[in-house]
Amino acid sequence: MDQSVFVKLQFWLLVFFSLVLPFVLVWVCLTVRAVSRRAVLGIGLALVVLAGLDVYLLQVLQELAKVTPSTADDAVFDSEITVALYLLPALLAGVGVNVTSDVLIHHLSDAQQRFFRRYGDD
Repeated sequence: MDQSVFVKLQFWLLVFFSLVLPFVLVWVCLTVRAVSRRAVLGIGLALVVLAGLDVYLLQVLQELAKVTPSTADDAVFDSEITVALYLLPALLAGVGVNVTSDVLIHHLSDAQQRFFRRYGDD
């Protein structure tokens, strides 16, 4: 049995999915000059999925921290600090939902304008 959750695969997956991958997605968004609606929609949905995965991994790590002998695990994953760790997935989900809704609003607005051009204001 491992002495700490900080050496487990779940911890490193949490670091990757919470910090590395969202940073890469944002960096790509800031450096690309032109992007399709589908790509933006994919990025928004990916952020929501990453947030859900982060919450799952946080819950798994909290349970693992209870059975390891290390007190550092308990201090991070089984204390008040855990509440702060849930803020990052909440932020990712919020940004993802905002990006997704922006794509949907623009798509529906364009579809409405096409309808009015084709059938009039009736």
